[in-house]
Amino acid sequence: MKRTIQTDRAPQAIGPYSQAVVHNGLCFVSGQIPLDPSTGQLVEGDVAAQTERVMENVQAILIACGSSLALVLKTTVYLKSMDDFPKMNEVYARYFPEDPPARATIQAARLPRDVQVEIDAVAAVGAD
Repeated sequence: MKRTIQTDRAPQAIGPYSQAVVHNGLCFVSGQIPLDPSTGQLVEGDVAAQTERVMENVQAILIACGSSLALVLKTTVYLKSMDDFPKMNEVYARYFPEDPPARATIQAARLPRDVQVEIDAVAAVGAD
């Protein structure tokens, strides 16, 4: 059975979608942009600052799903510019210090609210 996830520790959905959906032992986290959940405002700064906020949002949603960063199987990173890859990657690596998930990184012509980075994730729920 499909279960939708909503937590106040991550930004509220800004469209007709759920923060995440849990089904059959997997958590599917919707693409997260650098919105501060306490203010609803975009985080100022470069791609490193934005990536940190995005990863904090992803982590909060995973916890609400009964999962964690350690159980992430796959992420997709959408960048406004591939020139930002090294800075994004440096921050991203801090969140996955061991056994990082599979990942695709894509340069997108335009992201929601003209942010520099968006990340989605698929994770296992409740098991290693």
